[in-house]
Amino acid sequence: MALKPKLSDVPRIRSALALYRVFAYITGTMLLLLVLEMIFKYTPIQREIELGGAHGFIALVPDKTVLAVNLSTGILIAHGWLYVVYLFSDFRLWSILRWPFSRFIAIALGGVVPFLSFIVEHYITKSVKREIAELEAAALPAEPAASAVSPEVTH
Repeated sequence: MALKPKLSDVPRIRSALALYRVFAYITGTMLLLLVLEMIFKYTPIQREIELGGAHGFIALVPDKTVLAVNLSTGILIAHGWLYVVYLFSDFRLWSILRWPFSRFIAIALGGVVPFLSFIVEHYITKSVKREIAELEAAALPAEPAASAVSPEVTH
């Protein structure tokens, strides 16, 4: 029989879920920016995103001509590191809830397939909230029968 989380784990589960949700959205947004940057750079457009250069605050400049901050490279690096934090949040949630390893892999894929992190986040949040509700419901004492509890009312 698989191990299940305990009622005492609920605060940790809520905390892990909050961290996971934040980084699911951040990672998903950064992945979409990365896809956009790849389209600019590796299609016939052949442009990079420059920040604070002579062409304006943010500009598309020809490939390999960035003189100011190369925002294309920044997006690439930021997504990579934020994905690591996303994986940590995925691992934390997965380990507290004691899910099968396949669920960890499914959540991890959310950070590498565009738009998938938003979809996975929705279903994981729903699943976790359901598990929390089940844990809390199982911890409630059984309600006694109504006839045994209610006193007789006399008028």
